[in-house]
Amino acid sequence: MADNRKASRFIVPVAVAGVAAATIGLVPALAASGDPDLPAITAQQLIEKIAASDTQTLSGTFKISTDLGLPLGGLADLGGLAGGGGGSSSADPTEKLTELVSGTHTLRVAADGPDRQKLTLVDGSDEYSLIHNGDDVWAYDSKSKEVFHEKAAEGEGVTGEKGEKPAKELPGTPKELADEVLKAAGDTTSITVDGTAKVAGRDAYQLVIKPKQSGSTVESVKIAVDAANGTPLKFTLSSVEGGKPVVDAGFTKVDFGKPAASDFDFKVPAGAKVTEGAAEKGAGAEKLPEDLGKDFEKEFGGIGGGLGGFAGLGEGDLNVIGEGWTAIAKLDSGAPAPKTDEAPKEIQGLLDSFGDKVTGKFGSGTVFKTKLVNALLTDDGKVYVGAVTQDALVDAANAGK
Repeated sequence: MADNRKASRFIVPVAVAGVAAATIGLVPALAASGDPDLPAITAQQLIEKIAASDTQTLSGTFKISTDLGLPLGGLADLGGLAGGGGGSSSADPTEKLTELVSGTHTLRVAADGPDRQKLTLVDGSDEYSLIHNGDDVWAYDSKSKEVFHEKAAEGEGVTGEKGEKPAKELPGTPKELADEVLKAAGDTTSITVDGTAKVAGRDAYQLVIKPKQSGSTVESVKIAVDAANGTPLKFTLSSVEGGKPVVDAGFTKVDFGKPAASDFDFKVPAGAKVTEGAAEKGAGAEKLPEDLGKDFEKEFGGIGGGLGGFAGLGEGDLNVIGEGWTAIAKLDSGAPAPKTDEAPKEIQGLLDSFGDKVTGKFGSGTVFKTKLVNALLTDDGKVYVGAVTQDALVDAANAGK
């Protein structure tokens, strides 16, 4: 027990690098060869086309490849320390889908409106299926023969994300939404249309989003948009470090017809162990104050949700430095950072593999790096996190003194 308590002090520096995983959604994408000849279109018109898309049904296969520049295998082994494991079902989506943050995976997807979706992760002869059908969410891991079940919250799909926002918060027309997107981009973002692509046999436009600010780790975000119906078909997130994209995922086959109703049926296999989600939630891991997660969500989208659940971070005040692509979240834990040479040896090796010691006017600390999100943990207990370079984090820490 004492070893576990000691190890928990090191959850933050290990887990903070995993914030990048929370920024990855299951956005279908994967460009195929061939550049179709399509009518010219402006960025605003293409955004309007996306906003006007009313695609409700589809089925297909897509691949997702992720390269965060992290030793994610080691992070996965620490799941029990971070609040995972602990007897939870191997079919629990919150644990199983973390596999998507590393390597290349093949998935089959199907959707029939907001009440029925299915996602199947294929791994050799093993499959993991996540099914939302009406009031129920089922997950089945064929390898462990375990089933996870819970009641779907209103407006949630297979990923557990809430659906539509209240109408009063949304622009009234696709043009108004496009105007808002371009206005929000402001002086920090470039949004252009850069050619065309062939994706899963369909003609698509390429929407390219780039930071105008220096200091961001994001080189570009490219989205291929179906020329006929405005559905996103390609998503590629590239880092300024170059090399493989951080995320390159998408359809290799797609059909916008209505899937059969039977595709969403699920029957518990004989002998399978069933875990009910409500029981799991009753014994959930320690979480940060609710406002902290909300503030992160506001500034960094999915990043906030990922950091909000880290165990062991402790109470603290959150401030956001800067704006746009170079915004940095600063958290003062109020306690000195743990000394890494006191960490258990399995954690010590992991910290050393992606942590760089830095010094400045702020004092000294360690930068934990990924290709997308970096974090500076100072020796006096302050944490600076953002999709920014190491130099930007150090500058922010120096300015904070």
